[in-house]
Amino acid sequence: MQQKYSKYYFVGVGGIGMSALARYIAMQGKQVYGYDSTETDLTIKLQNEGVNITYNDTVEQLPELNVIDTLVVFTPAVRNKNRLLNYFKRNGFTCVKRAELLGAITKSTVCLAVAGTHGKTTTASILAHLLIDSVKSVSAFLGGIAENYQSNFIYRGSEITVVEADEYDRSFLHLSPSIACINNTDADHLDIYQSPEAMQDAFMAFADLVPNKSDLVHPIDLNFGGTKVAIETEADYYAKNIRVENGQYVFELQTPSGVLSDLRFGMPGYHNLMNAITALTMALKAGVSGELLVDALPRFQGVDRRFSVRYNTEAKVVIEDYAHHPIELSALYNAAKTMYKTEEIALVFQPHLYSRTRDFGKEFAESLSLFDQLFLLDIYPARELPIEGINSQWLLDQVSIANKKLITKEAIFDEIKNTSAKVILMAGAGDITKEVQNIVKLLGYEK
Repeated sequence: MQQKYSKYYFVGVGGIGMSALARYIAMQGKQVYGYDSTETDLTIKLQNEGVNITYNDTVEQLPELNVIDTLVVFTPAVRNKNRLLNYFKRNGFTCVKRAELLGAITKSTVCLAVAGTHGKTTTASILAHLLIDSVKSVSAFLGGIAENYQSNFIYRGSEITVVEADEYDRSFLHLSPSIACINNTDADHLDIYQSPEAMQDAFMAFADLVPNKSDLVHPIDLNFGGTKVAIETEADYYAKNIRVENGQYVFELQTPSGVLSDLRFGMPGYHNLMNAITALTMALKAGVSGELLVDALPRFQGVDRRFSVRYNTEAKVVIEDYAHHPIELSALYNAAKTMYKTEEIALVFQPHLYSRTRDFGKEFAESLSLFDQLFLLDIYPARELPIEGINSQWLLDQVSIANKKLITKEAIFDEIKNTSAKVILMAGAGDITKEVQNIVKLLGYEK
């Protein structure tokens, strides 16, 4: 696919997965163009790297492109009414989904694919770090910014590729994984799948893509017939003798061939520890020596927007996280309680998608009720139109804690400044990250 085209146009180039692909294609010496609705740090970086980006979907602003040497790549997050995408389709351009291009790029490599409703980005980032520290020829396409590399695309060669296997729109079925994991299969994206059973079927189809079932890694409670991993429970690979020293987990990994001792990992929460165990198992299956892994793991610095401490004083701690599903919010709460056992914890949450809020209203309410205080923002619509009766007030009414409030973005700073809670978690998959940046600046000025 790459050899055939000299020009690429990315519709939705600012997306985290799309921008990684755009970077890769630009590195191949191709001309790369793109559209996105909003200028962000990612799009600015792409422009500085030579990608020509427009923020207006008018056809008149398109560069000179023809159907013979131009491939159009789009993300399912782009709405059907987008004028550029419709123009390309009407005029005979070859248009492929992001997942199709990723599948074509990685097909001739040893592809290590990370699947699951939650934890893909963290697991893939840990895995990429472990491999890059020990293998000479590795590329990684990540769904977040790995702190060690300050990028969502890492290129050190192309013998091995690390990718996130995205279940949305069944995208992961375009991949050809050599080694894979499935972290979990909790229901999500029911706007696409219609039922949890249909989603389970898609994960089973993904599992069947792995040539050797022993090269499919998954938790002990999932039934995919692969290599099982666990924490403090006997499995093919499992962590044992876990303790916390200086803010790090210290543990041993029992493997079929022996024990890796003195492994150290700095991200809080057992869900993150499970991500690390999964990544270690995949790296071992890829041929990395245990000695190199013991050395590399403690140097993993984390992923941007995954329990990222943005502000830390004696009075206030502000932590940003990408959590946008009820199970992720529960895991976020547990991680915060691990780090701040005696402190009051407040959550500023921006729900993502009307359909997700509707489909998991009861589960969201239960997760949000864990926190000591809740400040709830309006739903971030992303690609969706409003659904009658589904809004943040509808969700707030189901939350059982007394200390809860529906707020606007403009009110976030005053609420954080005046709350009795020391630990403030700001979470969501929408544009709340902009508000985090503003709040941190204002808190800094308040010192």
